[in-house]
Amino acid sequence: MSEVRLSAETRTEFGKGGARRTRRAGKVPAVIYGHGDDPRHVALPAREFANAIRHGGSNVLLTLDVEGGEQLVIPKSIQRHPIKGHYEHVDLLAVRLGEKVTIDVPVTVVGDIVPGGLLNQEASTISVEAEATHLPTGFEVSIDGLEIGSQITAADIPLPTGSSLITDPESVVAIIAEAPTAEQLEGDVSDAAAELGIVEDRPSEPAASAGQGDSAE
Repeated sequence: MSEVRLSAETRTEFGKGGARRTRRAGKVPAVIYGHGDDPRHVALPAREFANAIRHGGSNVLLTLDVEGGEQLVIPKSIQRHPIKGHYEHVDLLAVRLGEKVTIDVPVTVVGDIVPGGLLNQEASTISVEAEATHLPTGFEVSIDGLEIGSQITAADIPLPTGSSLITDPESVVAIIAEAPTAEQLEGDVSDAAAELGIVEDRPSEPAASAGQGDSAE
């Protein structure tokens, strides 16, 4: 796992106003927790932090240069703007060399699904314990050759040396289900429309016209 070094500044302004001013200065407000110490409020360079997350993932190991010292941290909670996408706030967990931490690691399903099958991914992450300086960035599981009805559980995912599974081993990560037929899909749409009170438009039949040539009484 690669390590990224960032320069951090101690923050003296707190609250929403202070956070806005920090972001306007091109920095991300952050708080460092861990080891029973008081929380430390810092500001991270926004562009460099975004690059670290982009290339190292959400569990990237960071070495912060702050107040003439160094602090190893990993992100624990990241808040992004729902529309603009920039980072608004980060909670960081202080770690030490050799220390083990519990993290959620993304799971990606790869491979070709069997004809007539439908992939249902039940979990996008699993929790593992690993050394802070050797954190896995992601796991891949292949569905090649799996038949309809097959399941992949957390225990089926191979872990790197030094990592141990925290998630329930029997927890289902992915299922190969049978894909619905066109008739089943059409029936589901009709049922949903009926529940919503939507009446299907049908062409109206032409009204019967009076016969011509009838004699008047």
